[in-house]
Amino acid sequence: MVLITMAPPMHESSAPLLSSAATSSSSSSTSSEADDSPPVSYHFALQDVGRYEFPCKTLCGFQSYKALAVLSGHIGSVSCLALCGEFILSASQGRDIIVWQQPDLRQFTKFGQGEGSVKALVAVGNKVFTAHQDSKIRVWKVSRSSENVFKLKDTLPTTKDYLGKFMKQSNYVQTRRHHKRLWIEHADSISCLTVYNGLIYSGSWDKTLKVWRLSDLKCLESIKAHDDAINSLVACKGIVYSASADGKIKAWGKHGKTSHSLQGILEGHKDVSLNSVVVSDDGKWVYGGGSDGFVMGWEGNGDFDSWKLVSETKAHSTAVLCMCLMGEFLCSGSADKSIGIWKREAYGKLCKIGVINGHQGPVKCLQATPCNVGSGFLLYSGGLDKSVRVWWVPKSFATN
Repeated sequence: MVLITMAPPMHESSAPLLSSAATSSSSSSTSSEADDSPPVSYHFALQDVGRYEFPCKTLCGFQSYKALAVLSGHIGSVSCLALCGEFILSASQGRDIIVWQQPDLRQFTKFGQGEGSVKALVAVGNKVFTAHQDSKIRVWKVSRSSENVFKLKDTLPTTKDYLGKFMKQSNYVQTRRHHKRLWIEHADSISCLTVYNGLIYSGSWDKTLKVWRLSDLKCLESIKAHDDAINSLVACKGIVYSASADGKIKAWGKHGKTSHSLQGILEGHKDVSLNSVVVSDDGKWVYGGGSDGFVMGWEGNGDFDSWKLVSETKAHSTAVLCMCLMGEFLCSGSADKSIGIWKREAYGKLCKIGVINGHQGPVKCLQATPCNVGSGFLLYSGGLDKSVRVWWVPKSFATN
């Protein structure tokens, strides 16, 4: 039995000041080191005491879990989550991004208000990229050397990128009747982001996939990727996977200095939107979550140029909205307000080993911590009920 000790979530007025844990941890570093490293806080404390019991058995026989914490403070439904150093970031449709400090999960700071509903975010080194409903990507620099710990540094496309292209007519594309935009601009909400090998990829409801260089934030490519909105992106082993409402996951590869090209199409169910895509660490297994409640699995060959459908699992009664992988475990969040815990088995099959209930609305986003806590891992979930919930998922339980 394991206990994770933490204080209850605190309101914004009682959030710790930057002069506390974060500042003191960097006081022995130079200012440049403090500027260029992600924030650091303390680790969770684990104690073998019997005050907090989990998991518990549900009537259906699967493992079930109690939330370690329920974090409130968002003014809109929680749309995305990301890890930044040892902080967890949550963003909402209400335009606010909250930084939660571990181990006690107090609200550390809040930023990004008034910049358009946040659809996706990703942390890279000392930068955080946020994608918005207003078709922009905003770049925030994480700095512990000033009171404004998350400071807006740029917006994509950058002014420099605009100035280099706006005079030339060939740089404009028609987005709808009698309306043109530069090809470096998204024409609709940006729904997803992923980072891989010095590049950041953005997917949009405008059906395009854009490629940006992290070093200078320049837009390098714009790909007409799908016939409907792009809902999710993930990258692994040189392949970028885009999941779309057109019912397909497309695999994109890049060889040397060439542009990205289509490597393969992973077909889902007909007339079913694919809302989420994840890939195993070795790149062999790809899973897509659909609006019909199914999680579909594909096996890739060694060359990552073809994929075979190997599993179809009815995971939820309604749409699968999000997924995350932690080693051999797959977690799925659904519009049915539950989170499914699955174990990957031979040939890519999924075995259901747990269910998490507690959200009062659809589960929109999931994020698992890559570090072990006890004999399991921490799972963060965000929902349309405006809350972020924290769960501990054991790895050692036996399947039913």
